[in-house]
Amino acid sequence: MEQWSREKRYQKLEDVDAKVINDLKERVQASPYRQVFHIQPKTGLLNDPNGLIYYQGQYYLSHQWFPLGAVHGLKYWFHYTGKNLVNLKPCGPILKPDTTFDSHGVYSGSAFQFQNQLYYMYTANHRTASWERRSCQMLAKVNSHGDVIKFDTPIISGPPKGYTHHFRDPKVFQREGYLYALIGAQRENLTGTVLMYRTSHPEKPWTFLGEIDTQLKSFGYMWECPDYFQLNGKDILLFCPQGIDSEDNAYQNVYQSGYLVGHLNFETLTFEHAPFVELDDGFDFYAPQTFLDEAKRRVLIGWMGLPDTEYPTDDEGWAHCLTVPRILTLESGELKQKPHMDLRKLRQNKETALGYANKFIKQLHPYEGEQYELIIDILENEASAIEFHLRASKHEATVIRYESKTQQVILDRFDSGKLPHPVEGTARVAQLKSELSQLRIFVDTSSIEIFCNEGEKVLSSRIFPSKDANKIKVVTDSGQVYLKLTKYDIKKQIED
Repeated sequence: MEQWSREKRYQKLEDVDAKVINDLKERVQASPYRQVFHIQPKTGLLNDPNGLIYYQGQYYLSHQWFPLGAVHGLKYWFHYTGKNLVNLKPCGPILKPDTTFDSHGVYSGSAFQFQNQLYYMYTANHRTASWERRSCQMLAKVNSHGDVIKFDTPIISGPPKGYTHHFRDPKVFQREGYLYALIGAQRENLTGTVLMYRTSHPEKPWTFLGEIDTQLKSFGYMWECPDYFQLNGKDILLFCPQGIDSEDNAYQNVYQSGYLVGHLNFETLTFEHAPFVELDDGFDFYAPQTFLDEAKRRVLIGWMGLPDTEYPTDDEGWAHCLTVPRILTLESGELKQKPHMDLRKLRQNKETALGYANKFIKQLHPYEGEQYELIIDILENEASAIEFHLRASKHEATVIRYESKTQQVILDRFDSGKLPHPVEGTARVAQLKSELSQLRIFVDTSSIEIFCNEGEKVLSSRIFPSKDANKIKVVTDSGQVYLKLTKYDIKKQIED
């Protein structure tokens, strides 16, 4: 792993010699793990999705970006636009660390529309001479020429009394004529929470209303990336708690991402809610953000990666990608995530097959590839367990196992190639409420996203197999299953 000094982490892209950048681009482009249909950084490190919005006939998507290497350094927002969510054009950095307030990074935030004007609110990160963190919330507005103009001073100058400068990731939404902003925060007793602000106009002062009063009084040391929306008349709060200990099959990753469903009283800020539920049961999922698409459906995009983890591409000068976009619905009190229909635009070369699988491992011909969508319908199941081996070769396989008795889907990447580290275990478990009837799987060069039973559970993970690991195999422990398989190849869509 390349060693990075503080000075090197916080050098500006604009101050780096062009040859250094070109050499880094060539190094990244030579990587065998570059994705085909996921948003990824052209160089350096990608993290949180930011500023997601459908505005005046276009999608605007950004993400956190440190351009100079696969570490968390001086952050920019890198920007994409498109008429749909899969054919996207990279437009370069949209917000840069070019003021005193954001001298040490343009951190996460959101986009919103007010009186037909597009705004961004984001966290500005500054470090003092003694390296003390100073966080404030900044506002920027897009002018008639499409330029993003920052306001000169913070719209929220710092955390209120009783909270530390872990005070970030504003998510703005509108309700009953007011604008609200949720901000992830840490109390002075080192516990996490979410704060709420309100205003009648984004350029007027924002009033601190207080913290959202949940039943989780001591649930991690920091809550990042809050989000709020309504589905089916229910209030939903998304956030990412840091510092939760693993518990059986839950909370296995270094940091968590999940949601609460219930009723939020906007007068008292009291939130009556059901238990916290993780959004994704895979290895690599964090910092999701939601927005409304052109048909007013609630769409989620997450970061397919985690902080404090080293990935096999780090030494190649790049790291991470975003998830595919997912439509959220609330069914029986729980969120379901279904692949956005724009993903169907990626499909090529449809192949289908019907057949039985049993305890003798079967390689599915001519099914193979490195980038595809695979739909597995389980029409009859008399097996105690079924295993699907994807990105498989003689020595490697990413294994999806379903155990009929427990109704658990297990993703095991023990033999899937190079592994990120440090990571707890090599398997992740999703507990279904009914028997498995369908898997819809998106495989890219170095990732897999598994949607179980129309999005009842999702497992998102990075995988780093060899190029020759391109086979698809199926086997049962005992008994047989009758399957329908539909496979689509996926070709390159996202521009570099």
